[in-house]
Amino acid sequence: MMTNNPSLNPATIQSKKRGSRRLVAIRHHKFYYLLILPGLLYFLIFDYVPMAGIVIAFKDISPFDGIQGIISSPWVGFKHFKNFMDSIYFWNVLRNTLVISGYKLIIGFPAPIILALLLNEVKHQVFKKFVQTISYLPHFLSMVIISGLVMNILSTDGGLVNELLRLFGKEPIHFLGSNDYFRSVLVSSHIWHQVGWGSILYLAALTAIDPQLYEAAIIDGAGKWRQVWHITLPGITHVIVILFIFNVGGLLNAGFEQVFLLYSPPVYETSDIIDTFVYRQGLIQFQYSFATAVNLFKSVFAAILILGTNYLSKRLGQEGIW
Repeated sequence: MMTNNPSLNPATIQSKKRGSRRLVAIRHHKFYYLLILPGLLYFLIFDYVPMAGIVIAFKDISPFDGIQGIISSPWVGFKHFKNFMDSIYFWNVLRNTLVISGYKLIIGFPAPIILALLLNEVKHQVFKKFVQTISYLPHFLSMVIISGLVMNILSTDGGLVNELLRLFGKEPIHFLGSNDYFRSVLVSSHIWHQVGWGSILYLAALTAIDPQLYEAAIIDGAGKWRQVWHITLPGITHVIVILFIFNVGGLLNAGFEQVFLLYSPPVYETSDIIDTFVYRQGLIQFQYSFATAVNLFKSVFAAILILGTNYLSKRLGQEGIW
């Protein structure tokens, strides 16, 4: 006999059972949930709550109006987005951001993979650990220190590189003040800073490959290159794809801190990126609404990139990030 009582509905009963099982699991593992609570609160307070400030991009606010100004300021729609895309800076900062990020992706992304593959073939453990330590070390130095080292090494007044150029009878080069060299310095110093640390994940993934596969390949007469191409790289493909998706998603993050510490007005033509443009417009010229709109434009564009890359990876039969 059918009943109209929703509490006796099979779907409702099943849902209640699932809910009670979740509560039992939470009570059973309550200490584990307490351990992750600080991390959840951090992201909630510093990442999710500030997202309410997105409304600033659609309003005209004054930096002196405070929170009340955010609520009472008039809506202007997409005015600031249109002003940004119509400005003389739009194509320059977008091009610089994509070019610098593109160089870092094309050259910097394979670098830790190559380093991990090379280290994986080293049999002398002492030498291997020495190389790993040397390559990891720059990651633990702040970008301020890295930038200071770069400026000292490339200085025209006693810098190592320019002193070598003088030794060979060449004129010193102002690398950080030249549009021809600035991007190369930026990308090479970024790789030096991150290559060792980036190789850790690939080295960890390499340990999961079954050694019997290499033994079988050797019996079949496969050399080192064949083993790398047919065993090693396929064995870490899932890690490569996931990290590649994250890197593409961050394509508009060209490295604000590094660029900010190294660039100067003479090289704005090739170094001014979206983040440095937002910094000048928002914190120096107090155009909060305009700067928020530019940053929101960047975030939406980045979300489209990461969703598109994840979709393509799934279509090609690889694992995505969800």
